[in-house]
Amino acid sequence: MQILPLILFLTAAASAAAQQPNVVLIYGDDVGYGDVGVYGSELIPTPNIDRLAAEGLRFTDGHCSASTCTPSRFSLLTGIHGFRHGIRVLRPDAPLTIMPHMYTLPQMFQAAGYTTGIVGKWHLGLGDKGTPMDWNGKVAPGPLEVGFGYSFLLPSTNDRVPCVYVENHTVVNLDPEDPLYVGKKPDGFTGTVYPNGKKTPEAMSYYGITHGHNNSVINGIGRIGFQWGGKAALWNDETMADEFVTQTEAFLKRQTKDQPFFLFFSSQDIHVPRAPHPRYRGKSSLSFRGDAMVQLDAAVGSILEALEAEGLAENTIVIFTSDNGPVYDDGYQDGTTVPTSTKEVDRGHDASGIYRGGKYQIYEGGTRVPLILRWPAKVKPGSSAAMINQIDFLASFAALVNIELDKTQGIDSRNVMPALLGKDPIGTTILIEESRGQALRDHQWKFIPPRGKNGKPQLYDLRTDPSEQTNLAAKNPERAAKMATHLQRLVNAEGGVRGAR
Repeated sequence: MQILPLILFLTAAASAAAQQPNVVLIYGDDVGYGDVGVYGSELIPTPNIDRLAAEGLRFTDGHCSASTCTPSRFSLLTGIHGFRHGIRVLRPDAPLTIMPHMYTLPQMFQAAGYTTGIVGKWHLGLGDKGTPMDWNGKVAPGPLEVGFGYSFLLPSTNDRVPCVYVENHTVVNLDPEDPLYVGKKPDGFTGTVYPNGKKTPEAMSYYGITHGHNNSVINGIGRIGFQWGGKAALWNDETMADEFVTQTEAFLKRQTKDQPFFLFFSSQDIHVPRAPHPRYRGKSSLSFRGDAMVQLDAAVGSILEALEAEGLAENTIVIFTSDNGPVYDDGYQDGTTVPTSTKEVDRGHDASGIYRGGKYQIYEGGTRVPLILRWPAKVKPGSSAAMINQIDFLASFAALVNIELDKTQGIDSRNVMPALLGKDPIGTTILIEESRGQALRDHQWKFIPPRGKNGKPQLYDLRTDPSEQTNLAAKNPERAAKMATHLQRLVNAEGGVRGAR
C-alpha cells in the first residue's frame, strides 16, 4: 500500500525537474567587451551573438572573477575565488585543481535532477597530484569526477600540449602502437617525435612566434610543453571549432524533455593560436584574431539553431560570456599589430571597448566582459547595468532550481538571480577583481592597492571615469583607506565573501 505514494512522489519530482529550465553556458576565451557588435565592435561581424542579445538581456557591467583563464574557470565552477587556493594558469601536465571536497556548479545541477555535460576547453588540470598522468589509460580524475556526466575536452589550452581530445576518460583515436606522453621523453621511446621549436624554428610553418610557444611543434604551430607520440589522435586546429559544435549538437540530440540539462560549451576561440577554418579567413579586417571571433559567432549560431531544431529553445537559458578580457599579441605572429598593453587598439578596433586594460591586468578591461542571458519563456529582452560576477552563478542557479547551499559550498558565491532575470537593476554591490593580486569594486568605486616597489594606491569613480584615467586616491584618502581595509577583510575571510561582513 506504500508503493503508490512513492510512485506518485517520484512522478511529481520528475515532473518538477522537467519544468526547470535547461541551461547552456557559452564561454568564449579571451573575448573582450568590445569584441561583440552589440558592445561596440564595428570591425568584427557578430550577427548571432547580436541576435542573442536582441532576444535576451545584455549586461553592461558583467564580470569574470579574474583576468586570466584558469582562475576564472575555477571560480565559475566552484563559487570560490582562485586566490584562496593559489590557482594560476596551469602547466600542460598539471593535476586537477578542483579538490574532491569542493562543491561545483555541475554537481549542484545534478542534485536538481539535471543531465550535465561539458564540451571544449578545460584547463583546470587532469589527474591526481603527485601521480603522472597515464594518457594511454584512464584519464582521470577530471570533469566526470566533479559533476559532469559527459565531457569532450581540449585538456589544457590550444597553445599547450597534449594536442589531443579527451572524451570522458579516454584520449580520442589514440593508437596504442604510438603511445602518448607529456613532458620528459620516456626512456626507450620509439614513437612519433615532433620538432623542437627552439632547435628547428623553421618547423613553425603556420606562423611564427613572438615569445614562448617554442617547444613541441604540432601542425606547424609551436606549443608550450613537450608531447611525444599520439600522432593518430592529434587535433586539427582549423577544424577544432567545428568539432566542438558537432559534439554539442550530438549532446543536445541525446536530451529529452523529461529531464533538464546543463551544458558548458567552453570554446577555444579566440585564444591563441588563432587558427580559424579557411572558410572564415578574411571575414574580418583584423587577420586571425578577428576571423576567429567570426568563427566563434558562427558556433553560437549553430548552437542556437540546434536548440530550435530540438524544440528546446523556449525553456533554455543561454548565457554568452568570456573567461577574461582581450589580448592581442599573446605569443604568436598572427597578424595583430600591437603588443600587450593597457591601451590596446588594433587597426581601429579596441577589444576592451572604452575600458582600460585587458587580459593579465587589474583594470576593468581585464574582467569586464560581454554577458548576455536569453530565456524566452521568462526574461524580457533589454539591457541591464546590474553588476554581475560569474562567481555568483553557483548560488544564483542553486536558488533558481531550489537547491540550498550550506556555508562551506561556494563560499564566495551570492544569489543575484533576480538581476540575471532582469528583476533587479543593481545586482551585487561588492566585487573582487583578480589579477596577480586583487582590486575592489564598491558600487561605482574601484580601488587598486599599490602594486610593485614604488606603486601607489589607485581609486577611480567609474561613474564619471569608466576608463580609469584619473586616480582619485590622493584626493579621497579616507575612501581609499576604507576600501583597502574592506578588500583585505574580504580576501582574508575564512567563510568567503558570502559570509563576510
